[in-house]
Amino acid sequence: MKCPFCGHSEDRVVDSRVGRDGEFIRRRRECLKCHRRYTTYEYVEDVLPHVVKRDGRREPFDRQKLRGSILKACEKRSVGVQAVDDVVAEIEAKLHERAEKEITSKELGELVMEHLQKLDQVAYVRFASVYRQFKDISQFMDEVKGLIKEGEKPKAAKPVKAAPRR
Repeated sequence: MKCPFCGHSEDRVVDSRVGRDGEFIRRRRECLKCHRRYTTYEYVEDVLPHVVKRDGRREPFDRQKLRGSILKACEKRSVGVQAVDDVVAEIEAKLHERAEKEITSKELGELVMEHLQKLDQVAYVRFASVYRQFKDISQFMDEVKGLIKEGEKPKAAKPVKAAPRR
């Protein structure tokens, strides 16, 4: 760490404290050359993958952009903002778990649709229509028919517990 006053690179740590909810460490340092004190903050680097767009461009993952697109799909639906924030947090957690440094926009869109399908089917179809770039009503109808078929699948029967004997 270079001293901000004289540029000397040797210092000693006088005091260390954990900041807000453990998000950072605040360190008071003293330069060994000019003996002036200064404060540094140490944060964990939040490394999220870059998103590879359809045209090959790469851009950093943007939490707010993801949140905005999900909110747009859920507009005028009975989906709470907290539910949207939970979906964004789950997707972001999955991205943290990935070893890869990049994710395609296709993979990211599929993750969003997977969550939206469970959250609200109308929001799911809205998102899918933009994400999959529906060209006509028949593509829209195919997606809706797919949702209807999934809803008709028989659910596994729950095991029935035997009544206790007396």
